[in-house]
Amino acid sequence: MKEKNRISVSQITLTALMAALLCVTGPLSLPIPISPVPLSLATMAVCLSACILGWKLGTMSVLIYLLMGFCGLPVFSNFSGGPAKLAGPTGGYLLGYLFLALISGWFFSRFSHPTLSMAGMILGTAVCYLFGTLWLCFQAGLSLRQGLIMGVIPYIPGDLVKMLLVLYLGPAINKGLLSSGIMPQEKEPDH
Repeated sequence: MKEKNRISVSQITLTALMAALLCVTGPLSLPIPISPVPLSLATMAVCLSACILGWKLGTMSVLIYLLMGFCGLPVFSNFSGGPAKLAGPTGGYLLGYLFLALISGWFFSRFSHPTLSMAGMILGTAVCYLFGTLWLCFQAGLSLRQGLIMGVIPYIPGDLVKMLLVLYLGPAINKGLLSSGIMPQEKEPDH
């Protein structure tokens, strides 16, 4: 008898591919002078993973990425890795990726309307910012105001653009995966 919650080979493969996408986008980062937090496409990869895989497997792909970096593979910003990176000033943002995937993936799994999907990504990003900023403030001895100026405000416009790209790319990729038979058809999302 087939289990209802069994993960298919194609889902495992897509989860690994999305973790690999994070491994490629994470190191490609631009430092900015006012912050130890670099500009990166990793948040876009997290949201895209959540859009394609949903909250469970999307979060799993982020966890795989974080574990690879924790083990020392150079998958974090500036081709770094290891436990010290997760414990450093930007570690809260990296761990916040889990919440970004979880929250945005839940919205993508439940709702098909782009406005609600965007709301999920905004909420997930806000939680990621919260974890990251609090950890940055703790690590660098900053006030909350300083942490927001260094770790949130400069990134908002770029993150909004990345979310809009996910709203455009994600459904197109999903449609291609469904029509090719790579991704199994799931129940219709709630409207």
